[in-house]
Amino acid sequence: MISPVHVDLPLQPVLELLGVFVGALSGGLAAVRKSFDVFGIVVLAWVAGLGGGILRDVLIGAIPPVGIAQWEFVATACAAGLVTWAAHPGLHRLRRLVLVLDAGALALFTVVGTIKALEYGVGATAAVFAGIVTGVGGGVLRDLLTGEVPAVLHQRQLYAIPSLLGALVVVVLWREEALSEGTVVAAVVAVLGIRLVALRFGWQAPGPWDRSAARARLGRVGGVGRTGRSAREERVERAHRVGRRRGGLGGTGRGGTGPGLPPEQPAPLLRWVARVRRSRAAGRGGAGGSDAG
Repeated sequence: MISPVHVDLPLQPVLELLGVFVGALSGGLAAVRKSFDVFGIVVLAWVAGLGGGILRDVLIGAIPPVGIAQWEFVATACAAGLVTWAAHPGLHRLRRLVLVLDAGALALFTVVGTIKALEYGVGATAAVFAGIVTGVGGGVLRDLLTGEVPAVLHQRQLYAIPSLLGALVVVVLWREEALSEGTVVAAVVAVLGIRLVALRFGWQAPGPWDRSAARARLGRVGGVGRTGRSAREERVERAHRVGRRRGGLGGTGRGGTGPGLPPEQPAPLLRWVARVRRSRAAGRGGAGGSDAG
């Protein structure tokens, strides 16, 4: 039997409004970059700030969703859109602060979304999905409405992974009956810390596995290529092979002789040019002699 839970964070309503405002700012800035009008900016701000919560509520059956049922959340998101429309040049200068607040909103929404799913008795797996959707869903909808591939899927930033870890931690605490205000706050701080550290040190999720790149990295580290020889030996061998191919085609190197010809023998093209010059010189000499006679 799934036991619903109910845990409140300290100052949770205020923190939720702040998170909605910050998420809406990101949507407004994306709309400004796409040259939306004021209505489009406000709509995209509302989607980015409340889209994740709306998706979560639809998934767990919390109807009507909080993003359209509570006026304070709707007003906060629309206010963020108007602020972006009026003062977006100044917001670009506050990019670092917005990133920090966005990390806080990610942590808060993930944990609160997971807890709300558990309150509705949906089970552990569904609660994890609900927490992730709450944390990243607004950004995904924002990118789709602006015609972009969602940044959470292709930029390799550690954004969805901290959200996943936070939702898993909350579910484990719930299963162990250790879910309390203290542990919930610790989960929020953990997600926030992972996100901020990833921003500070540029941590990224691994991309597609590339065997050739991995071999090259191993060769640079160990100094040995895939054939067992050093990287320098392989480079020299490749240069010799290229030289032999060019020499076989009769090409010339920088010194004027092809690598496949003896050093003292000129290339065929040079021999032909020399013969033409000699014949022309002989013709001019013969014509001069007949005029003199």
